[in-house]
Amino acid sequence: MRDINCSDRLPGFPQILAIALLAEGITYVLASAAVFIKGMCMKNTQRVLAVNNDLPIKTDQAVHNGKVRSVYWLREEDSQRLIKGKGYDVADRTDLAIMVISDRISAFDCIWHGENGLDGVPGKGAALNEISHHWFNLFRAQGLADSHILDVPHPLVWVVQKARPVMIEAIGRQYITGSMWRAYNRGEREFCGQTLSEGLQKNQQLDELLITPSTKGILADIPNIPEADDVNVSRSDIENNYQAFNFNSVDDIDRYEVLLREGFSTISQALARLDQIFVDTKFEFGYVNDASGAEKLIYMDEVGTPDSSRIWDGEHYRNGKVVEKSKEAFRQILLNHFSEPDILLNKDRMDERNALARDNALPEEVMMQVSRTYTQLAEHISGSKITLPEDPRGEIIDTLNERFGLIS
Repeated sequence: MRDINCSDRLPGFPQILAIALLAEGITYVLASAAVFIKGMCMKNTQRVLAVNNDLPIKTDQAVHNGKVRSVYWLREEDSQRLIKGKGYDVADRTDLAIMVISDRISAFDCIWHGENGLDGVPGKGAALNEISHHWFNLFRAQGLADSHILDVPHPLVWVVQKARPVMIEAIGRQYITGSMWRAYNRGEREFCGQTLSEGLQKNQQLDELLITPSTKGILADIPNIPEADDVNVSRSDIENNYQAFNFNSVDDIDRYEVLLREGFSTISQALARLDQIFVDTKFEFGYVNDASGAEKLIYMDEVGTPDSSRIWDGEHYRNGKVVEKSKEAFRQILLNHFSEPDILLNKDRMDERNALARDNALPEEVMMQVSRTYTQLAEHISGSKITLPEDPRGEIIDTLNERFGLIS
């Protein structure tokens, strides 16, 4: 007869107890993990500023609510108080505004949201503001031009001066890609009055920076220019109708092109030191008056950000692969995520596109991937850590109340 060991026996009380405790432990671990994940989801949600047009900021005008930013025009007495108290270099009667950026993300003319109530991308707004402010400061330091930003009281807030905008959105392009490549591949060779050579390849660097201006908003009664938003125009179109585009003179057209080229070169060189390629970006300009009353052309809106630019990773590009470090990566995710990408590309299907954005929560990891792209790029460019606010709405209200007296 062989010996009987413990493995041959039916489970006794100690073994049953051990199994029960192990099962209970696994259940506890799983439950704890679920609680942790839920907590992280809630924390991400709390750190997002999705609604930015309902802050109790003192204003007697309607809040301008854009896709990402909201603008609160201050009352005259508050503008005058801040100009004198803060020493801003603006004319005495200048209108000031509080510009609040949200964490919303738009693509294909729609606002997108994620799972678990994530109505924006954590850190996106702070990253965009940090990048733009960094470039604007660099432009000023190099003697190019000022911007509309007067103060940065919070990572999501700018104090800005009212500018008279030039009615042009000008894209500076250093590579042929995106919509330009698609048009070129269809046989088009003229872009905004400039002719490209034959034989170009997708994502190829151009011989020189190409400026492709388009209308900002809908402009009426300009010969040969349709009354529609974002219509491509040539240099001669602008020269022949400079007043309709809000330029003071034909000479200022030269000035705006110089500021665009030099601004683009400044950003491109800075990004190259980080082994990033500055592919293209949107520039906007406007006129303001300084403290002496002199009018000057300035940079405005935003520049060199992942929202307004294409940025590629240098190492991957040299190895024949394009890795996007901008919102273009998010656009590609959307095109691959949905079974019918034509809805996103065909402007005649806007109703379907709006429904797609409204009815589909994107995976949370997609939103967090965008968050990492934006915040890491901002940190590399500025050299400063992007700290996500725990309560962005509360922090903005407290800051504007305590330091600026602007909360009603």
